[in-house]
Amino acid sequence: MNSARKRRLFCAGKLITPEQSITNGGLLLENDHILAVGGITGFRKEEEIEVFDFPNAYITPGFIDTHIHGAGGFDCSAVDSSERPLDSMCEILGSRGVTGFFPTVVADKRERMLENLAKLAAEIRKPHPGAEPVGINVEGPFLNPGKCGAQPAGYLMPIDTGFAKELLSAGDGLIKLMTFAPELENAGSLIELLCENHVMPSMGHSSANESAALRAVDAGACYCSHLFNGMSPLHHRDIGLIGIALTDRRVTVELIMDGVHIHPKIVDLVCRCKRVKRLIGISDSTMAAGMPNGTYSIGPARIVVKDGFSQTEEGVLAGSSALLDTGWHSLMSNGHLSENDAAQSVTSNPARVFGFPDRGELLPTRRADFAVFETGTNRVLMTVKNGQIIHRAETVAEEK
Repeated sequence: MNSARKRRLFCAGKLITPEQSITNGGLLLENDHILAVGGITGFRKEEEIEVFDFPNAYITPGFIDTHIHGAGGFDCSAVDSSERPLDSMCEILGSRGVTGFFPTVVADKRERMLENLAKLAAEIRKPHPGAEPVGINVEGPFLNPGKCGAQPAGYLMPIDTGFAKELLSAGDGLIKLMTFAPELENAGSLIELLCENHVMPSMGHSSANESAALRAVDAGACYCSHLFNGMSPLHHRDIGLIGIALTDRRVTVELIMDGVHIHPKIVDLVCRCKRVKRLIGISDSTMAAGMPNGTYSIGPARIVVKDGFSQTEEGVLAGSSALLDTGWHSLMSNGHLSENDAAQSVTSNPARVFGFPDRGELLPTRRADFAVFETGTNRVLMTVKNGQIIHRAETVAEEK
């Protein structure tokens, strides 16, 4: 066997590809990509192939979290002042089945926001252990102050395309997503600028009425940040942004899946309204994810975290401390989605929407990004990123 060709076979009780499930399946890797996928009877356990057996486990594609403010003590909006480095965030996420993510920043003082974005972009371009930061999500500052949520209203501003260009420049080509309120003046110009720079314009933190939301969608803003949170409630005569996001088939919506931000019946409502491929599950987690109770931050805002509940000192919900490995199951229990459909929301859907055709599915030629979960407990036994094992539970035996 050619020494340059390293092959490994991962066997599990089930593979969730996620388009289908394969009982007693095998995943054959060659170096950093998937060579073959199928029933285990179709593979031979040859001597030169390293074999990993997980009979009481299932394998999914690696999760992609496109809206996450921090984890492991790292705050994406405060690169210099975080108590721990970006590596800590990458390691925590890798241990929870995440292989790719978008560090997400919030509104801040103009100069500080630009400086932080530039530093974050520089950090992202370095190699990291654990999960891979693959883009940047900018949440603000062109938001409606009346729907600011945990973001300090004083740092929000009218749409300024000149400043938007500065933000894009500071992000060094890594910005994939920017949230704005579509009812603000010059929203159309911002949408055009973002689309020209291959950045997803996302509606959120908004009091937009039906016509403002539809104008934005028609202009190219076919995405909605954390649906229901930071926007006017759904009204039966004035449907606003939520009504458009639920009923317009062009719009992809994010759902925070921590069991706190959205009532289970609302999760059910969204899953009834939206096609599966228009759902993206996010954590919206903060630097407190994977950390003990205490006081933390999201950029300039201080937050208090206790027993998984995160809020500002004024009592406003502020991000989450739950991650995707637990959250995606809520789409099955609350949204009544199948296992395969729920898995799409955190794997193939974000990969497709944000232009990563090499990941998000267990298929030949795709990057070898996947996670192994223990059946029953859903504990992460192993995470593989680009063919490399980045997390292994202590109880997992060495390869044969």
